[in-house]
Amino acid sequence: MTSIASQPFYRAFEDRYRGARATIKDRLRAYLPFIAPLLAQAAPGPRPAALDLGCGRGEWLELLGEQGFAARGIDLDAGMLAACHERGLDVELADALSALRAQPDHSLAIVSAFHLVEHIPFDLVRELASEALRALQPGGLLIMETPNPENLTVGATSFYMDPSHLHPLPPNLLAFAAEHAGFARQQIVRLQEDPQLHTAAPVGLITVLEGPSPDYSIVAQKAAPAALLAAFDASFAASYGVALGTLAQRYDAQAARQHAEIHAIFARQMAEIGAAHSALARQEDALAALRADSARLEQRLAQNEAYAAAMSQRVVDLLDSTSWRITAPLRWLMAWPRRLQAARREGRLRSGLQRRLKGAVLGLARAVLRRPRVKRLARAVLQHLPGLQARMQGLLYQAAAESARAAAAEVHGALSPRATRAYHELKKAYQTRKN
Repeated sequence: MTSIASQPFYRAFEDRYRGARATIKDRLRAYLPFIAPLLAQAAPGPRPAALDLGCGRGEWLELLGEQGFAARGIDLDAGMLAACHERGLDVELADALSALRAQPDHSLAIVSAFHLVEHIPFDLVRELASEALRALQPGGLLIMETPNPENLTVGATSFYMDPSHLHPLPPNLLAFAAEHAGFARQQIVRLQEDPQLHTAAPVGLITVLEGPSPDYSIVAQKAAPAALLAAFDASFAASYGVALGTLAQRYDAQAARQHAEIHAIFARQMAEIGAAHSALARQEDALAALRADSARLEQRLAQNEAYAAAMSQRVVDLLDSTSWRITAPLRWLMAWPRRLQAARREGRLRSGLQRRLKGAVLGLARAVLRRPRVKRLARAVLQHLPGLQARMQGLLYQAAAESARAAAAEVHGALSPRATRAYHELKKAYQTRKN
């Protein structure tokens, strides 16, 4: 196995940084829609001719041969040409522009230059476009692929990994060079971007910096009858890859949406805070009103308590006064008519008088009984009034019975069960003897 140190520099560099041959060959299939109509419109006879300037390891030559083109490659690097010879490709060690100038007019279907134009001065790029237009048959294609400086990482860093690179070429500049050379139409084909960028995935700042297609090409077509060019219309009308401006606009739109969402959230939160402040203010107003009502109630309560204290003192002063004591009999006399009227309305007048009269009579009778001389005099008088005598005796017996019942109840409540039985037996014996 050949070591890297023993390989020519640019072949080793290409193997390390450009990518594996299979990867590069697969990427180059992006051009098949452009070149397929050339095969379909080719006249019977020899295969359509293609000249690849700066053919490198020969991936494009190999793909062209598989598609049916008679492809020949030109390169100045012997190591690259050795890789082509290993695969039996038709290549030649020569200067690219010299080989192109040697081609007859209208002899080629394709002129291609993959990662060549960044190695030569721009005046030679313009000459390459003019010579390609002369050598191409009507409807033939010029393909110039180069690193894309719209990708800021490519334009500022990886482009200069190859010390033979002169300067990046902006897509619009290379497209204008083809247009100025006289090509009928040209298309910018951006290549090798991350497929994720063709989805709605979020775009970060790093994506804007290094996400645009890292390579691009100018596919230019020589003028031809409209019927011949129509077969290429779809390919030239399509959009390819991701430009820096597109990603920047997506990033700005995404940021604007995020800012709008943040502002909407902030506005909702501010509205909620405002509503909370309003509710709090209303609650504070209600609390202030309650405090004011409480203060007024406390003031009125204090006034009422002071008034009640004053009235109580006035009542005490009145009851302690000499005039209140002096007028007591008069108040008593003035109260009697009201009491009599109330007793009459309630039906208590007769029973009340009877109770009071009965009490007075009993009191008089007890007083008489305590005085023997008065007692003898009363008996002498009552003998002549038998009705009154009977009534007086009934009252005295009734009073005595009530007194006895009260005494018995008092005694009964104070005696033990055995003493109570003895008391009832004595009472029964006394009643029997009395009868």
